[in-house]
Amino acid sequence: MGIKKYYSNKDNTIVNAFEANLTTRGTGSNMGASDILEAFVIHGQTSASIDAANAEQSRIIIQFPVDSIQADIDNSILPSNTGSIKFHLNLYNAPHGSTTPEDFSLDLNMLSQSWNEGRGLDMDNYSDAGISNWIFASSGDQWTPEGGSFLTGTNTSASLSFETGLENISVDVSEQVYKWLGSTNNYGFLIKFPDSAVSGSDSLYTKKFFGRTSEFYFYRPTLEARWNDTRKDN
Repeated sequence: MGIKKYYSNKDNTIVNAFEANLTTRGTGSNMGASDILEAFVIHGQTSASIDAANAEQSRIIIQFPVDSIQADIDNSILPSNTGSIKFHLNLYNAPHGSTTPEDFSLDLNMLSQSWNEGRGLDMDNYSDAGISNWIFASSGDQWTPEGGSFLTGTNTSASLSFETGLENISVDVSEQVYKWLGSTNNYGFLIKFPDSAVSGSDSLYTKKFFGRTSEFYFYRPTLEARWNDTRKDN
């Protein structure tokens, strides 16, 4: 089997969670330079987040260089018959000392807006203001809606299931990549907890993955192309 990995060219974690003062939301914070990506839902940390509409959330946005994939197809490094290639998104669990939810799922959606990565680092107090963040995708361009705008429709999403909460992600995203190789603009993926978890009452804190700047090179996110390059005798 032929395999080629493409490493992400930008990623970020965006939040509407409360800062350390439990009064101000960190919607303007940026974590684009952090080596960790994080997704969570928190209910009832304060009276302002008890009802479902105001739950605290953290979401992941990540993009891969699909233009490099197209170049490799054009140069016969990958098969010209793209239908013979399977693409898998790989993200690797980052161990941490906080609680980890069990028996949950995450939604993966194709983003519909371009965005800036930013250079923020603070994932605890949300003290690094910058763009992208929960409200803005890029300078002067807001997400519509806030928290990341994404496509809907056939083959624009996938569901990721976790039993222990410590699993890695390896999911087939071939249909999504085919869209990017076609006429759909590549803005990357949004990874978030489902609306049912946000509207529920249980907190799901916290799922972390290694990001693209991680010192652990082989745990960085990849988009992996797989194809059958078997050669047989005649």
